[in-house]
Amino acid sequence: MTSKARIFLLDDEDLVVSVLARALRAEGYEVQARTDPAGFVDAVRAFAPDLVLLDLKLPGTSGFDLLGELGEQGVGAQVIMLSSDASAESAVRAMKVGAVDYLTKPFDLEEVKLVIASFLEKGRLRREVEYLRKVSGAELAEREIIGTSPAVQALRDGAEKLARASVQMVLITGENGTGKELVARHLHHLMRGPSNGRLSPFIGINCAALPEHLVESELFGHEKGAFTDARTEKKGVFELAAGGTILLDEIGDMKWNLQAKLLRVLEERTLRRIGGRHDIPIDATVIATTNRDLEEAVRAGEFRIDLYYRLATFSLHLAPLRERAEDLLPLASYFLASFATKYGRRPVTGFTAEAERLLREYRWPGNVRELRNVVERIVVLESGDLVRAEHLPKEVLRLQATPTGAGPALTSGLILPEEGLSLDDLERTLIEQALVRAGGNKAQAAKLLGMTYDSLRYQVKKLGLEHAGQASVPPDWQPVWLR
Repeated sequence: MTSKARIFLLDDEDLVVSVLARALRAEGYEVQARTDPAGFVDAVRAFAPDLVLLDLKLPGTSGFDLLGELGEQGVGAQVIMLSSDASAESAVRAMKVGAVDYLTKPFDLEEVKLVIASFLEKGRLRREVEYLRKVSGAELAEREIIGTSPAVQALRDGAEKLARASVQMVLITGENGTGKELVARHLHHLMRGPSNGRLSPFIGINCAALPEHLVESELFGHEKGAFTDARTEKKGVFELAAGGTILLDEIGDMKWNLQAKLLRVLEERTLRRIGGRHDIPIDATVIATTNRDLEEAVRAGEFRIDLYYRLATFSLHLAPLRERAEDLLPLASYFLASFATKYGRRPVTGFTAEAERLLREYRWPGNVRELRNVVERIVVLESGDLVRAEHLPKEVLRLQATPTGAGPALTSGLILPEEGLSLDDLERTLIEQALVRAGGNKAQAAKLLGMTYDSLRYQVKKLGLEHAGQASVPPDWQPVWLR
C-alpha cells in the first residue's frame, strides 16, 4: 500500500475551505483544513504535508508573512499561494518569497486538481531520480538470489511468502558477506517494487557506522534548534521512506537507549522527531539485518529482549557459503559474466577442473563477498578463456603453498585420524597457534598460514581470538594429529 499525499489547506473563507477540502479528499489526498492562521507553523510541522495551500490575505497576517515564518523556523514545506488578486506583481512576489506556484480565485476545481497532481508528480519523479542516482544499475539488476541449494530455495520461498503477506517488518540474519543487503533489496522488490512504472524508495542506514546522536537524527529526523547543529528541520529515513523500505543494517550494534525508541516506533507505527512535540505516522516496511547472534546478545544484556521478539516475528537466515557448496560455482560463473560485461572483457567460459576443486575446498570466510572480489580480480588482471589454478589468490591456494622460510607445507605430513576430525577445530587450532608463534602479530601470523591479513583478521574476530598470542609456543610443539 502506497502512502497518500498529505495536503495542508489554510484559507479564511469557510466556503473555499469546505469545497476544496471535499474535492481533494475525493481525489484520495489526506487533507487538514483550517480557517484560522493561529499556530500555523506548528500545525504544518506536526502534519508534515507534501504540499501547503496558503491564502494570501488572512485575518491579522498575510500568506507572505506565514511563508516567511516557515522558512525562518526551518520548516521545509512546499507552498502554493491562493489569492483573489490576479495581478502579476502578487504572483511574482509569491514566487520570490518561496512559493512553488500561485492560484487565483475563483477557482476552477479541475484546474486546481491538475496543478496539484502535476506538482506532486514532479516531486515524486525528483525523489526517484535522487534514489536512482544513489543506487547503481548493477544493484538494481541484482535482485535475484543465485543458487540451487536447499538453503537458497528455502530463502526464496520464505521471501515470497513474506512479500505476499505484506508484512511490515523482517529480520535477516547471517555472517558478514553472505548477502543480507541483496536479500533485503530482493524482498523490497517483491513487496514494494515498481508498480505502474513507479519506484518505491529503499533507504539504508548502518546502525554501527554512525555516532549515536547521528543515528537517532538519521532515523527519526529533528526539528530546528533541537541541538547545536540543527539549523533547519530534517526528515528522518522513516519519513523519507514513506511507501518504501528502510534497511537497518547491523541492528545488533544499535545502542541500548536507541533500541527502546525504535521499539516504540515499530509498535505504534508513529515517530517523533528529536525536539518535536507531535507524532508523525509512518508507512514503510522495516528490514533489519545482523551478523550477531541476537539471542546471545540478549543473554549478555546487550540487546533488548522485547525488541528482539518484535523483530524476530518474521525472519530469514542466510547460510554461509561453506554450508552450501552447490551454490559456489553458479555464483562464480555469474560473477565471471557480470564482471566481463562491466569491464568490457572477453567472456571467460569457466574454470578448469583443478580450479574448481580448489574453490570447493576453500572455506570462504568472507562468504559470497569474498568470492565476488576474487572473481573480479581475476577478470581484471588475468587473461584466457578459462580460470586456472594459478589465477587464484594465495589464500585459496594456501593448503598447497609453502610460505618462505616456513619449512615443508603442513599438508605433506598430515594424516587423517581413523575417527576423523573437525575442520572447524583444526582451523581454530592452526590460527591460535600461528598467533602465539607470531607473538600476537596478525600480519606475521597471516604469513605463517599463507592467508591475507584481512582474511585472518576476519577469522580472528569470528573465533574470538583477539587476545591470542600472549604465551609462547614450545620449540618442540606439534599439532595433535602429527604426534
